Amino acid sequence: MISLLTSHCALADSLQGRVVAIADGDTITLLDAQHQQHKIRLAGIDAPEKKQPFGNVAKQRMADMVFGKEVRVDARKKDRYKRTIGRVWVASADCKASDCPKTLDAGMALLTLGLAWHYKQYANEQPVEERGQYSFAEEEARSKRVGLWRDNEPTPPWEWRHNK
Repeated sequence: MISLLTSHCALADSLQGRVVAIADGDTITLLDAQHQQHKIRLAGIDAPEKKQPFGNVAKQRMADMVFGKEVRVDARKKDRYKRTIGRVWVASADCKASDCPKTLDAGMALLTLGLAWHYKQYANEQPVEERGQYSFAEEEARSKRVGLWRDNEPTPPWEWRHNK
């Protein structure tokens, strides 16, 4: 496992560790091998806030996927809150071995479950292929009316935060 921070706070390509906390559907805390905690904001998605409809469901599904598990974060940048923005990878739940490959993209999974929006405001920071996959996953969930898309007019979290 590698450390994410250097003396100049430059990002490494990857960070690995165990997820020790879930703040909400798109923010987790990772504990690395050096026992440093890192706040991770999942890249490419925006999940409902805890007080919004489906906010607690999104948080619980994220916990089901990653809490207490080893994950790999493909780090991209730091945000203004000093969280690492990255894509979070975890082993599939059906793999019971200790060295399972991390092949499940937690952000994509939340989109597929209809528990997050593709965060289009930051889509230009995603590689083109990933951007297309995330956009498609949201549209599929929306068209199937799963998760938060069961509501007639779900409020995107960025609008909800702005109004609060």
